[in-house]
Amino acid sequence: MDQKDQSKDQGMPAADSNSNNHVHDDKLMAYLAYIIFFIPLIVGMKTPFVKFHTNQGTVLFIFSFAIQFVLPFLYFIPLFGLIAAILRLGIFVLWIIGLVNVSQGKMKELPVIGHISIIK
Repeated sequence: MDQKDQSKDQGMPAADSNSNNHVHDDKLMAYLAYIIFFIPLIVGMKTPFVKFHTNQGTVLFIFSFAIQFVLPFLYFIPLFGLIAAILRLGIFVLWIIGLVNVSQGKMKELPVIGHISIIK
């Protein structure tokens, strides 16, 4: 007797494999939000989890793009190389934090930039 037959006999609902697929799909889309932020925007954000991480990934992309745009204009600042390295390392750390939050299934804001909401 398999699990579905046992659950029918005991009056319990059978385990729904579709719910596991939805969780897997949500995590995949949330991961993509940090790697290629526009994919969830194009495909569609079906759950609050994906929407939240798409917003966080988009804000992180905009922030990193702005940093990369501004850095060339700051070459005259003493210790420019150190400042640039710290900013780039900070972006990388935020990216890792976002991916860890997805893997743990958390909707936790990124430090410093996580409070910014672009996607409503």
